[in-house]
Amino acid sequence: MPKAYPQEFRDDVVQIALQGDLTMAQVAKDFGISETCVNNWVRKAQVEAGKRPGVTAAEAVELKEARKRIRILEQENEILRRAAIYLGRGMLPK
Repeated sequence: MPKAYPQEFRDDVVQIALQGDLTMAQVAKDFGISETCVNNWVRKAQVEAGKRPGVTAAEAVELKEARKRIRILEQENEILRRAAIYLGRGMLPK
């Protein structure tokens, strides 16, 4: 698993990379990280800032919670549907 870097470090790298004075490869070499890592951090920062289309971290959390809630509601609906079928059997005319 890749090494986790502190958020402050990531922010510094992104800030320097976005200044445009150095290439992504030079920024990566100066900080001792991979160029792919720098590109990913810059892309995420641009999405968060609204400069690039994509899902922000806040939207991702909200989407995850919404999907969880939908799954729970679907389970509750299935339970109620089965209960209605079970309870309805006793009320059928003979």
